[in-house]
Amino acid sequence: MLKRAKNRKSKVDLLPEDIRTSIGALIRSGNMLQKDILAAVNEMIDEAGLPEDAKISRTSFNRYAQRMENRGARIREAREVAEVWTTKLGDAPVSEVGKLLQEFVRTMAFETSMHMMDEADKEGAEPIPPKALGQLALVVQRIEQAAMTSHKVEKEIRKAFAEQAASEVEAVVKKAGISADTAADIKKHILGIA
Repeated sequence: MLKRAKNRKSKVDLLPEDIRTSIGALIRSGNMLQKDILAAVNEMIDEAGLPEDAKISRTSFNRYAQRMENRGARIREAREVAEVWTTKLGDAPVSEVGKLLQEFVRTMAFETSMHMMDEADKEGAEPIPPKALGQLALVVQRIEQAAMTSHKVEKEIRKAFAEQAASEVEAVVKKAGISADTAADIKKHILGIA
């Protein structure tokens, strides 16, 4: 039995982009049977003046359609998971969602590094490539940078909120007839200056 090269492209992948785009649209529409889509694709190949051997077999087309369906299912699943989590976390402050995502990426980076070390420890294994280490270090750096930025933004938001609250309290206190000194003390207390 002949082994197929893993990186060998299917006949569909070798077609011009406009035909591949049409195939994708026809598959996604769900309005046609696969045999009808296959006939339409082979007709497009004829119209494009491509050689006879560029035509797609039923088996090749079915494999391609199945691969596209699997990809579509993974995308739909990812969207559903994201929707569930964003709905579940919708009431949480944005910074909390960001912190959760940062922790998720940190965990993935840690698990990846552990896997790389385990692989490198095996008998006769290649050492961890410097490029992989560099990429992992870059991921960690970006996670920490995002955490610092998130913390800074959160502090700025809290400060702006405190300033707004202090101004509103000052206005209310003055209307109530409290002295300017007392109003200033209350404002300083709200701003955390006192």
